[in-house]
Amino acid sequence: MRRLTNLAMTTFTALCTLFAILVLVIILGYIAWKGIGSVSLRFLLDSPRPVGEGGGIGNAILGSLVLLLLSSVFGMPIGISVGVYLSEFGKGTFASLVRFFVDTLTGIPSIVTGVFVYAIIVVPLKHFSAFAGGVALSLIMIPIVARTTEEMIKLVPQSLREGALALGAPQWRVTLGIVIPAAASGIATGAMLAVARVSGETAPLLFTAFGSRFFNYHLDQPIASLTVQIYNYAISPYNEWHAQAWAATLVLMTLILGINVVVRFLTRKKF
Repeated sequence: MRRLTNLAMTTFTALCTLFAILVLVIILGYIAWKGIGSVSLRFLLDSPRPVGEGGGIGNAILGSLVLLLLSSVFGMPIGISVGVYLSEFGKGTFASLVRFFVDTLTGIPSIVTGVFVYAIIVVPLKHFSAFAGGVALSLIMIPIVARTTEEMIKLVPQSLREGALALGAPQWRVTLGIVIPAAASGIATGAMLAVARVSGETAPLLFTAFGSRFFNYHLDQPIASLTVQIYNYAISPYNEWHAQAWAATLVLMTLILGINVVVRFLTRKKF
């Protein structure tokens, strides 16, 4: 009976895994089928043009990269630091409050984050900006990075810490030199999950970065993004823009996949 139960559960979990993979393949395949016909070098490098004149998403690709870079610069150091504190030093009431606030931030709808940043940055400055968009995305990123960092560091064997402490290393050096490198792969994976999450956000950017039809290199001005451009094209009445929306979606998915592959390669175990 025990072997039969084990076989049944193993088969069930394998089927669930295959189902999840099948759903992912179907989604990616459908996006590729709908968007591949509109992808070209000109489409990737050009800026938007009026209907019937082609155009592309070069400005949106640049804008998305700028926003992801800003959000990573703002959010990852804070998120990783909070995760390290909670896992290595956080004890008592204060740590419990920090965990509570982190979990609360994780569950806040992204549009609320966008409205909040709009109120504290956009309204006082009286204009939309790439900086405001980066701050909004970083607020979404921080709790994800913090919780994944905490859980990954908790997986590091306690014997590694005890061995380093026994050799006379102070706690901070053990954390920086032993614990964090041991959990680097998991921390990087969590960070990429956060990047993948914010790279698909649209609502916060409508209230902060807003969007632009031009190439923009200034952080104090509105900036384009793939998600906002996809949204604008998808709700338009023009078939040409619908096709470009599918193509932009394919580019966005490829960008996210590429980031994950590069990070997996750089953080792979080397023996």
